[in-house]
Formats: sequence, C-alpha cells, structure tokens
Amino acid sequence: GLPLPPGEPAINPVPRHMIRTALGAVSGYEPDVEVTVSIPGGQDMARHTLNGRLGIVGGLSVLGTTGIVVPFSCAAWIDSIHRGVDVARALGLRHVAGCTGDVSERATQALYGLPPEAMLEMGDFAGGLLKYLRRHPVDHITVAGGVAKMTKLAQGFLDLHSRRGQADMGRVADLARAQGATAGVVADIARSHSVAAAFALAIEAGVPLGPAVARAAWQTACDVLAGADCMLDVLLFDRAGQMVARHGPHPVTR
Repeated sequence: GLPLPPGEPAINPVPRHMIRTALGAVSGYEPDVEVTVSIPGGQDMARHTLNGRLGIVGGLSVLGTTGIVVPFSCAAWIDSIHRGVDVARALGLRHVAGCTGDVSERATQALYGLPPEAMLEMGDFAGGLLKYLRRHPVDHITVAGGVAKMTKLAQGFLDLHSRRGQADMGRVADLARAQGATAGVVADIARSHSVAAAFALAIEAGVPLGPAVARAAWQTACDVLAGADCMLDVLLFDRAGQMVARHGPHPVTR
C-alpha cells in the first residue's frame, strides 16, 4: 500500500525501489541513504541450512529485499536440485546421491562418506534429477530412498508423490512370485494395504523382494540416464535407515 516513486509504472514496479519507498513513507521525503541488511549470527545459522549445497556461502541468503517472494513450488524444488548438481560439478565431485528423504540421505552419506555438497535432496522428483544428470553427468550417481518410493520408481514413476499415483500391489506380487514366493504369499502381498506391509510379508517368507525392486528401479533410472557416461546404483532403506537392498553400481547403458 506504499506510494510509488514519481514516474514508476503502476504495473510491475521495479523491485529495487521498494526499500527506498518504505523509507520515504516513514521519513516524509526522498532519503539519500545506504541500507545494509544483516542477520546477527547468520554465519552460524547458515550451517544448518542447504545454502552450502546451492553455492551460497558465508551466511544466509536474505529474501524480500527485492519485494519479490516466490512461493514454494515443485518448479522451485526442481530448480534447487539442478543448482545442487551445478555446485557439485563445479567443486569437481565425481559422485552425487539423490535421496528421497532425511533417513535415506543420512544412511547413504554414511555408507559412502560423501560431503554435504554431494547430497541432492531429490524428494519426489526423481525425474527432475535424472533428466538433468543425463545432460550434466558425473562419474557415479546414487539414487536412494525408502521401499515405497523406490517401488514406485521400479514401476516407472518419475514423480514419486502420492498424488501421482500409488504403487500397484499386483505388480509387487508378481515380482514376489518371480522370486519364488508361494501362491499364498503372493496373494497376501497383492492384498497388502502398503508397500511396507508387502515387504514385511516377503521378509517373513524369505522372499528376496528388495533386490528385485532395486533392479527394476535401477532399470528405470538407467533408461532416463541413457547416453550419460556414468555408473549408477540404487539403494533401498527401511524407516530405521537399514539397507534393505542394493543394485549396482553398474555402468549406464543405452
């Protein structure tokens, strides 16, 4: 609701005038000042953010000084994934890991001893990560996540969010059958209310469902990365961060 400076267009005002306009409204005249925006303790707080992975170092990034605020969106998340890849490549890192959440990220980082800049918070956007890495590859790519999201990747989903669909339990049951599950176990898995429940049934029956899902998820990722000269592996973790299955690393094939 602040008045615009003289000559400023009414539509899409130039954001850099916003602080000046606010100061003018308070003082009653056009101020001739230099404004510094700072955050006490910003360097310490920045260590607890993802800024370092995005190339923002030495403190926190300050939003709002331009007058433009972009709400959280899928596009913004995917863009942050891309910038994370750019930073990793600029640092000369040869191995990056895209993970669906905190549990898989911590477990993968501990497994490989990767630096924070190598960890890409993929979330549900497996396609957004893999398509960018196809054009901007590194030597070794790890894709990691919980059994439910990796099962969706195994079934060809590249957006792993629940709104894009649920894992097909019939196909999970078919994988179990191919791994030697009895008719009764196959039927129970097909009726399971969740992937986690299906995995529990398979583990109890001694059926290696995890490796089958990991292989299928690896193939989905490989198909997206086709043409990239890199190694690829897929890791599955349970909710406690214990590895359920692993496939690779193997070279990506066309």
